Parts: sequence; C-alpha cells; structure tokens
Amino acid sequence: MNTATEIEDDVRAEVVADPRIPDAEEIAISTSDGTVTLRGTVGSFAQRRAAAADARKIQGVYDVNDELQVRLLNDDRREDAELRGVALQMLMWDVEVPAEMVDVHVTDGWVTLKGDVDYQFQSDDAFDDVASLIGVVGVTNEIRVTTP
Repeated sequence: MNTATEIEDDVRAEVVADPRIPDAEEIAISTSDGTVTLRGTVGSFAQRRAAAADARKIQGVYDVNDELQVRLLNDDRREDAELRGVALQMLMWDVEVPAEMVDVHVTDGWVTLKGDVDYQFQSDDAFDDVASLIGVVGVTNEIRVTTP
C-alpha cells in the first residue's frame, strides 16, 4: 500500500512527464485516504482532463477531486458564438454522434451539451469532440441517453 507521500510523488511525476501539460508546476497535489486533489491553473480544458487522467493512473488512487482552473491565454480565447459554431461543426463531422439531436450552448467559454441520444457512447463522443477545442474552459454534458 502506497503512503500519501508516495502517491503524491507518483502523481507529480506522472503529471510532470506528460507533454500535454507544459506548466505542470502550477498544479498542487494533495492526497487523503486514496483521494487525490488537484488545485492550481492550467492553460486549457484538455490539460485539465489530462492531469486528472494522469492522477487516476497511479496505484493507490481511488478518486480524483479536480479543482483545477482553466486560464486561457489571449490567443486561445474565442467569442462564445464562434466557439458554439466550431463545436456544432465538430459534432456534425463525428459520424457516431447524431448532431441533429444535440445542441450546444456556450457562456464565457463554458460549453453545455443538451439533447437526446440513443447510446452512452454517443454522449461520450460528443463530450470528447468539444472538450479538446481551443477556447473551451469547461464542459457540462446534459445529453440524455434515451435507450432503456
């Protein structure tokens, strides 16, 4: 069984080694009873997701509290209307997602997906499609899966 310090060290090593997170030193890591808490700032929602995924890889980690904040650089900012248009286009390009059944709302870079799909993988794919877009600071997935 890993101690809290060993888990923190292992998570830190994993995050620092991840090339998707160039400013890993901005992330504070703490552990309590197998729960890792990530705090600090990252440059994109994709980096935030990568850091949480890195923490989940570590033996002895049972849960991750992702409290990271996304702070976009000026070059990465997009107007909400532009970001909505790009998100809708991404959904239309994904053959797994019934784009006509999913709508996108954007407020201050935060994307909310709404609609109904037949399968969970379609909801997951829609989330993944928009989560990696430049200018996204967060995603709320309110897509309902209607197949019983």
